Amino acid sequence: MPLCFDPSCQHPENPEQRTVCQNCGAGLLLDDRYRLLKLIGQGGFGRTFLAVDTSASEEFHCVVKQFYIRDRRQTLRQKAADLFRQEAERLGELGRHPQIPQLLAYFETEQGQYLVQDYIDGHNLDEQLAASGPFDEPQIRTLLNDLLPVLTFIHRFQVIHRDIKPANIIRPPNSAPLVLVDFGSSKVVASDELKQTGTVIGSAGYVAPEQALGKAVFASDLYSLGVTCIHLLTGLHPFDLYSVSEDRWVWRPYLTHGVSLKLGRVLDLMLCRSLRRRYQTAEAALADLNAAPRPLPARRPSRWSGVSRRKALGNKRARLPAKSRSVPAQSWRCGQTLSGVGVVNTLAVSPNGRAIATGGADKTVRLWDVSTGELIHTFSQHIPLISPGHRGAVTAVLFSLDGRTLFSSGADGAVKWWDLATYQLIDTLPEQGWVIAAIALSADGKMLVSAGGEGKIKLWNLTTLTLQATLIHHQDWVSAVAFSPDGKTLMSGSWDKTIRFCSLPSGRLLNTFTAHDDRVSCLLAHPSGQSLISGGWDGAVKIWPLGDNLRCRILTWHQDRVTALALSPNGKILATGSEDSTLALWRPDTGQQLAMLNHDWWGIRAIAFTPDGQTLVSSGADEAIKFWRREE
Repeated sequence: MPLCFDPSCQHPENPEQRTVCQNCGAGLLLDDRYRLLKLIGQGGFGRTFLAVDTSASEEFHCVVKQFYIRDRRQTLRQKAADLFRQEAERLGELGRHPQIPQLLAYFETEQGQYLVQDYIDGHNLDEQLAASGPFDEPQIRTLLNDLLPVLTFIHRFQVIHRDIKPANIIRPPNSAPLVLVDFGSSKVVASDELKQTGTVIGSAGYVAPEQALGKAVFASDLYSLGVTCIHLLTGLHPFDLYSVSEDRWVWRPYLTHGVSLKLGRVLDLMLCRSLRRRYQTAEAALADLNAAPRPLPARRPSRWSGVSRRKALGNKRARLPAKSRSVPAQSWRCGQTLSGVGVVNTLAVSPNGRAIATGGADKTVRLWDVSTGELIHTFSQHIPLISPGHRGAVTAVLFSLDGRTLFSSGADGAVKWWDLATYQLIDTLPEQGWVIAAIALSADGKMLVSAGGEGKIKLWNLTTLTLQATLIHHQDWVSAVAFSPDGKTLMSGSWDKTIRFCSLPSGRLLNTFTAHDDRVSCLLAHPSGQSLISGGWDGAVKIWPLGDNLRCRILTWHQDRVTALALSPNGKILATGSEDSTLALWRPDTGQQLAMLNHDWWGIRAIAFTPDGQTLVSSGADEAIKFWRREE
């Protein structure tokens, strides 16, 4: 069905045999050769059509972009016309690359400006996401390996694309490399122009901060490509992945497929809002993506500080290492691995040691048999009127003291209480409106604490299922909570870098101190009641003797943020896990390293001991659960 190319035509569709528009009388053969078949895109500055070139010996499909603008302001019309002409000029140069559409023709008529490009058969990545769901790591690696060299090519021509997004990336058939399209927003810059403020252009959600201010640079394209990747990994729009309150991208909790530590780091560096921290070139990002695996990091010796807390926190490199100790002092072997279980954010072992509960990024809570590794039950995600599960990623799971019930919390702001005899929901605590990052149970099992966004901590009476108190002491996200063994004190760690002590049941603030150089990520109270153990984004694991908070002991420094801590039931073994993929075992009283376990380059998500202390369960970004058995 030929289409009329006159923008003012009210009924552009025509029967196949027509040579002039039956509505307005305009000719239907553009430039005496191109017949428009289908409208495939429309914007403020024009339209894009699928067309056929009738002048060739064999008709072939092509893409015709028509420039027109309804705005009557002459300055804006001239600016848009210049951009369109520049796009044609760029495509003439850049179209030599096999992953950029080739420019076939450019001409101007009384109806406007036109450019003709190669037609790239296939679907754009927005369409693929809608049809097949979120991408996995191999697909994202293919995307980056396909497009980073293309960005290298166009940047060498001093061109910034300025509109990289899934809709502008086409996947051709037959596994051909991805193609980058739509250079209508691109800009040619000289080196001295990079510092000048220009036109603000691009697609909302994908635009780099400096580009939003009219100061796009080559690294702006890397930022947009990074946003494209996390959109495809999660299936969520960028607006839903950026936290204004935290001023950062929050995408890992919404993954349905795990990503490796290496890929996560590459994406994080592409997504840095700071230009100084972001990759400056596509070559640098590509080199990191395909770098050979680095050797397992050497163990840092334990560091025990006898200096004051202020001095210890103020200059961590001034601390003196203890004498090195031979390792391993114990042998731990991975006896079983459960693969393909999805991204497990959190796990807990039942009091009798027979089952583990896991909470995943796929919004489900699952029960597993420790001895056989078999799945016992899945508490499905929320389906209205059918399933009462979580509507967001599960962030914490916790068994009751008698092991008959299970608590779970999620990114949906809900805490759910499950009966393990019937697998039915007992109740849902009133939703808090913010992600819940941590939950804890008092020693008598009568009080549940939940904490997360807004810096709030809520105390729940489980006998009456009522909110007993809300504590607002922290200035940022509360990431970890722990009860003292006697149940009289609640300790909390936050992204504001502090640890706070509150008296129970009153909630009165007892003490506050800055604990880490970066965010506090996890806390554990030693069963002896004599110390508190903390881990942070600075990579440090610290031991704080209770009653003497002026002296901290530095157990170790990981090369990346500490993500998990676990104590054996007798308190004699401490496990520490990090995003640097290391899982280490320690004597918390002496600082002796007992073992270093290799998690195959996947960042650790969660760890827990069985009640006999002979098995350590861990989960990583590799969508696997591992059971480490102790061998004397």
